Amino acid sequence: MSSNADHSHHSADAHGHDHHGGHEAAHGTFKSYMTGFILSVILTAIPFWLVMGKVIADPAVTGAIVMILGAIQIVVHMIYFLHMNTRSEGGWNMMALIFTIVIVIIALSGSLWVMHHLNANMMPMSPEMMRNMP
Repeated sequence: MSSNADHSHHSADAHGHDHHGGHEAAHGTFKSYMTGFILSVILTAIPFWLVMGKVIADPAVTGAIVMILGAIQIVVHMIYFLHMNTRSEGGWNMMALIFTIVIVIIALSGSLWVMHHLNANMMPMSPEMMRNMP
């Protein structure tokens, strides 16, 4: 047992600043949280307004805009609330962000593909089409 054992797991300079060699964890400030919150509110309100107000006549265009804004909102949450950036964790957070973006694109495009085919192949037919069924 040593009385002057070092209990710290990282080094600090004379000014108390921690240095991890590129592994600094990002910490949010009040300003960054408020920026993220305001962006989230805007990115939620715009799609709601587009759909409820029937602002755009073509539902496909409205759906595409809503999906794009949803994907942007996921990235906003990752940056402002999960503090993902290119500097922390030696760049691995950026790799996680890129991976998440790829997964979101796959999930959104797959969902659209499934919904389109369900609509085209499974929706009820008109009464005239039902009369002509064998």
